[in-house]
Order: sequence, then structure tokens, then C-alpha cells
Amino acid sequence: MRIDKYLWCIRVYKTRTLATDACREGRISVSGEVIKPSREVKPGEELTIRKGAIHFKWKVVALPASRIGPPLVAEYATDITPEEERIKLQMIRDGENQRPRGVGRP
Repeated sequence: MRIDKYLWCIRVYKTRTLATDACREGRISVSGEVIKPSREVKPGEELTIRKGAIHFKWKVVALPASRIGPPLVAEYATDITPEEERIKLQMIRDGENQRPRGVGRP
């Protein structure tokens, strides 16, 4: 299965076009190697997906036949994102990296 289709099937990206664009822009890597959208993915491989400042890591467990529902994602992929990245994501969501309103340049 193509990597762009796999990422769409396990709901990492909302559309297949977004998954393809992420591959073309160098945001997806397998074992540290930036890949093209047409690369075939195999069970056991580790994917690194960069979304903004966060680097998510997924391990391929199996290949789905088509797009699956959210409860079934765990059967096809395992999220192995390091704890530091999860903390960074939570800080971004909470807005702790932003300056207080009214401080700084107008």
C-alpha cells in the first residue's frame, strides 16, 4: 500500500491529498529517510510525521483494505510518539508559549 494512502486510511490526515502533499514537502520519513508518496509501506516500519513543531512517530502493524473508523486505528498502527513531543503538543494547545496580550510590539 502507498504511504499516502496508508496515512489517509489510518486517519493521520483528513484527505489523501494532504497526505500526498506532506510526503512531497518532506514531512514524512521512514527510518530517517524522507520518502515519496508512492513508496510502499510494510508492517513493522516506523514512520515519523512532522506536523508543525511536533514529530509524531507511528509503527505500522498491518495494512487496512480501505479507510477505517477511529476505534479500529489501533489494529493497524501504534502511536509511539516520545513523551517530550506530547508535552510540547500540550504546551502549544494550552498556549503556554504565547506572550501575554498587550505585551510586545503593537
